[in-house]
Amino acid sequence: MFPLRRAVYSARCILPNVRYMSGQGPLVDLTVDNGGIATLTMQRPPVNSLNLDLLQQMSKALDDVGKNKARAMILTSSSPTVFSAGLDIMEMYKPDMQRVEQFWTTLQEVWIKLFGSKFITAAAINGHSPAGGCLLAMSCEYRAMVNGKYTIGLNETALGMVAPTWFMDTFRNTISDRESEIALTTAKLFTVDEALKVGLIDVTATDKADAVEKCKEFIKKFDRIPPFARATTKLVLREVPLKRLIENRKQDVETFLGFVKDPKTQQAIGMYVESLKKKAGQEK
Repeated sequence: MFPLRRAVYSARCILPNVRYMSGQGPLVDLTVDNGGIATLTMQRPPVNSLNLDLLQQMSKALDDVGKNKARAMILTSSSPTVFSAGLDIMEMYKPDMQRVEQFWTTLQEVWIKLFGSKFITAAAINGHSPAGGCLLAMSCEYRAMVNGKYTIGLNETALGMVAPTWFMDTFRNTISDRESEIALTTAKLFTVDEALKVGLIDVTATDKADAVEKCKEFIKKFDRIPPFARATTKLVLREVPLKRLIENRKQDVETFLGFVKDPKTQQAIGMYVESLKKKAGQEK
């Protein structure tokens, strides 16, 4: 575990502009075009931090995509510079244990539904995508990321945390084992060009509209592929990571709750929250 002071400093570097606020209105927007392509847009300002409410709405939206038999789904963000900043740290600070357990089980559900979906999935990444944001993007089959000074990766170790096994499995399903080991142990946040080079993303885009269009071009590749054969092949390839979490969900929840209850964890989070309050006061 990093010393607390260094953990707080690392957190500032990773998420320098995070402000936590309750969303008003729907936190996701789900539309379906005439071609049967759904677009799921995260819209919890300012940075789509994944709290329980957002995750619950995402879980329901994923169910709706499946029930409506959409052929594909594009995941994106309403923020101009952030895809998703990852898990909302306030869900883990002085938590109600019943709520934080629900928070983690809902995150598990979202991953299982997205990573194990039968419909085609693509992510139009229009900004920063650290930690949980990276997990969501990697859970899709295709990733188009907007060019710019954005980063993407699983950076949990910089905060003295160990990424859950299913986060690691998703990483290894996306890039090589060797690249995964180096990135995970060093808390690597890849630039857009670096992400393209290692295969963390599939293509770069000039803006969000271009990223969405490239996702649609990927989806068109399956026009002449029988949907059942495509979906079955995908699920066979992803069976091991899915099975590992599904069979160990309770243990995974217990591990997370143990981490959250640890006094050192709460002290580190508390110091980080105070640093955010001071920064917000200085900006007024």
